[in-house]
Amino acid sequence: MSIENVDLFDGLSPDEIRLLRDTSIVREFAKNTVLIHEGDVADSLFVVESGRVKVYCSDKGGKDFVLNLLEAGDYFGELALLDDDRRSASVRAMEPTTVRIIYKEDFKSILDLHPNITRILNKNLTRRIRKLTNDVKSLALQDVYGRVVKVLTNLAEPEDEDGSMRIQEKLTQQEIADRVGSSREMVARILKDLTIGEYIEVDGRHIVIKKKLPESY
Repeated sequence: MSIENVDLFDGLSPDEIRLLRDTSIVREFAKNTVLIHEGDVADSLFVVESGRVKVYCSDKGGKDFVLNLLEAGDYFGELALLDDDRRSASVRAMEPTTVRIIYKEDFKSILDLHPNITRILNKNLTRRIRKLTNDVKSLALQDVYGRVVKVLTNLAEPEDEDGSMRIQEKLTQQEIADRVGSSREMVARILKDLTIGEYIEVDGRHIVIKKKLPESY
């Protein structure tokens, strides 16, 4: 996945994209390596070129709460280009991962000479922030069942002509619980009821959605 396909840079010219690419560096990380730690000084933007990473926060007891899973074409740390705050979350490689890194100081030098990049990125970041705000609002207003359904439907991909959908990612009940901010036991109960109702079936560690999930539990 090349930097040209990252939606943060939609609208930039080929020359502007080339400037960003030429001032960036590429790094590879092994599975389970922490790329950034919550609380670190924020000094760079990361673009995932291959592999997958987990974005998460930890509470005082050391329990992780998964905020997002990112793959090729996704990015994180973008606010580091705009302010001097610290990282708000940690990021860990879930498999061997390659990222392209743009450092703040290099980025600022480009902006001084190419103000159009500032205008485009501000527009794209505003769009992204609006989407994140809507996602947070949606999660806050839904109960645990609603959040589980949202996770399942967002991850599912069409499988057969009969309308069934499969989640290619191998999810454990605990991983789903971490993503929705609930207990594993509650998630297990929801999945069991959906299975009994023949809405889903579990194929190994893959979940198949056989028909539209109920809107309420």
